[in-house]
Amino acid sequence: MHAIEKILARASGKDTVTTGEIVKAKVDFAEVNDLYLQTIYSFYEMGGKKVWDKDKLCFVFDHYAPAPTIKSAQIHKEMRQFVQEQGLTHHFDINTGVCHQVMPEAGVVWPGMILVATDSHTTTHGAFGAFGTGVGATDMATIMISGELWFRVPEIIKIEINGQLPEGVMAKDVILYILGKLGADAAVYKAIEFCGSYVENLGVAERMVICNMAVEMGAKTAYMVPNQQVLEYVKARTNRPFDILETDPDFKYAESYVFDISQLSPQVAVPHSVDNVVPIEEAPSVKVDQAFIGACTGGRVEDIKAAADLLRGKKIHPHTRLVVIPASNEVFLEANKLGYVEDLIKAGATFSTPGCGPCLGAHEGVLASGEVCVTASNRNFPGRMGSTGASVYLASPATAAAAALTGHLVDPRTINKGVE
Repeated sequence: MHAIEKILARASGKDTVTTGEIVKAKVDFAEVNDLYLQTIYSFYEMGGKKVWDKDKLCFVFDHYAPAPTIKSAQIHKEMRQFVQEQGLTHHFDINTGVCHQVMPEAGVVWPGMILVATDSHTTTHGAFGAFGTGVGATDMATIMISGELWFRVPEIIKIEINGQLPEGVMAKDVILYILGKLGADAAVYKAIEFCGSYVENLGVAERMVICNMAVEMGAKTAYMVPNQQVLEYVKARTNRPFDILETDPDFKYAESYVFDISQLSPQVAVPHSVDNVVPIEEAPSVKVDQAFIGACTGGRVEDIKAAADLLRGKKIHPHTRLVVIPASNEVFLEANKLGYVEDLIKAGATFSTPGCGPCLGAHEGVLASGEVCVTASNRNFPGRMGSTGASVYLASPATAAAAALTGHLVDPRTINKGVE
């Protein structure tokens, strides 16, 4: 069996499972974000009175944080009441950040667990060797009552990534490149294991970027064998015991792909699809109204550092806005301590409080019709970041920073060479 199958088998009390089998598995941790007030209504409509385990369910206020409308304020109010009435141990209010960042920081994510959340990008937690997946309100209400959910054991795709990235190219470029080659429907209800020499040496933040965007290929979940950096991160944040489940050497993958990223250029997903990807050399040099660095794909310390390194001592283009939203308060504090926040503010950046903000067109920097944005976030379909008449280009934080500096889409590797 694959490690993913062993996770599902253990959680469902079975010795073995097979592809396509339906299993009912115990969930180790569940998360509800502030888009899903319906989970509470469904919980009561289904006869729920007390959640199955107050230590294993949390609410995260990240999509509307702080509340930008009366409606979102009402959502937060009702969710806070539920959290207090149920006595939940974990509640991440508006002062914490994006769910996929704050949960690992809080030590509630570990290898071999099953994590279910009302957010499609829960595949992020495959970076830690966890089975992470997103669900809707009804499924989450079921978990809130019983602590269990059914899963269809997915087919598993192996994506092997080898080589060492050239300078100026980031993990975001790697996953955009793979998306462009395989397509947005390459892994519908399948699991993806990322492996290879590149993955084995990756830091925690970069692993999260790649697993995050597995869902943009339709993946049910993503998986990476935890490396030493992951183990050190997890052990520093939780005392919970865990083990690493290993894939059997004779396991047969449904599909296998191999990529060498040694010569990779920065990549751009041009409007309006995540798999409409071209190398920066072939991207149109469009005028850019806003650059965005943040969200669960591009808001970590490493991302803010990439932007600060490029913009330090410079000023962004007078006709371009640069919005930076750290993924969490912990990230914000670390970036501030390291001087990156000051560098970027002096360059002309606008910082907002940690959360999802403009990534889903909610607030803190949405786009008007006709505007162009280069963003380090993860989706670019019409209306994702505001007006359906806006154009969104997905890229790395370095490429977004270069766009803010020059006012147009440009190769970030040219900036410090004076040829932009």
